[in-house]
Amino acid sequence: MLILALVAFCAPSFGADPAQSVSPAVYPQQEGFVDANGVMLYYMIVGRGEPLVVMHGGPGASHDYFLPYLLPLARHNRVIFIDERGSGKSQKLEDPAGYTIENMVEDLESVRKALNLGKINLLGHSYGGALVEGYALKYQLNLQHLILGSTWSSTAAMNQVFVRMKEKMSPELRDRIDRLEAAGLFGHGQDYEKNRYTSEYMIAAWGEGYFPYVFQGRPDENYDPVAQGVMAWDLYREMWGAHGEFVIDGNLKSVEYTDRLPSIKVPTLVLVGDHDECDPSLAQVMHDQIVGSKLVIFPKSGHMTFVDQPGLFVKTVDEFLHGAASKNHPGTEVKESR
Repeated sequence: MLILALVAFCAPSFGADPAQSVSPAVYPQQEGFVDANGVMLYYMIVGRGEPLVVMHGGPGASHDYFLPYLLPLARHNRVIFIDERGSGKSQKLEDPAGYTIENMVEDLESVRKALNLGKINLLGHSYGGALVEGYALKYQLNLQHLILGSTWSSTAAMNQVFVRMKEKMSPELRDRIDRLEAAGLFGHGQDYEKNRYTSEYMIAAWGEGYFPYVFQGRPDENYDPVAQGVMAWDLYREMWGAHGEFVIDGNLKSVEYTDRLPSIKVPTLVLVGDHDECDPSLAQVMHDQIVGSKLVIFPKSGHMTFVDQPGLFVKTVDEFLHGAASKNHPGTEVKESR
């Protein structure tokens, strides 16, 4: 398939050759769209160095939640943020059946080719971590390094984490969530509300239920569970499922990669928070399965490790990619796989 890259490059102009007039301290932003498998995908590039492609979670969020936390990586890496199909600024599909992790793996490969990135470093967070695992299992010859952040390799195992999470809730919260799920999570309220969770459920699940696993040391003061509902709902229902936050029963059930992980031979870094929604036990399994991998457990961190520990997150990623020696942050658990 013909792949067209539509590029808009934004750089300061001072009436002279930009290459000569722009300070090394200036990092211009480049953005555009790639027609990948018939879907227009948005990308944004900032920084200098080897390409570091970053895939977001959700599914159905966008790259925006990485900003500004990952921007310091642009000092040593050409960071490429991608909005997955149906998400953020990328094209939405008329038929949600096209939202699959397998299709998004092919989208990622199309973007790599269209932007002529060659071998890439690849980082995925949350759902994006499962996506980059799928990519590595098929296209690892195109990788230099792989970074798996706060993710899972088995949806069945992730669902067991959710069972334990609900068991630890107060009886009142658990009963409230069960009642709302039993009544059905869609089709309520005004017409404009019927294709998303109710605000009551967002507050109960994403607020009271998830919040202790999202942040620990540095909770985002602007976190609002209802605001999290600004996302790609058709995609989310197709992939995550329609029956609640604490069970994945959409097409992401296809993510059962654990037994295949030993085939990954590229240098791999597994990152997780000690209070992560994606429990550290899931990270330990991936670390055990990928020979030579490195596991870092961030202290006082939830699912948003780069918010709770922004400096340590950037330092850990940079040193993994560029080989600098370092001393571990006090309280940080680091494990090397043999």
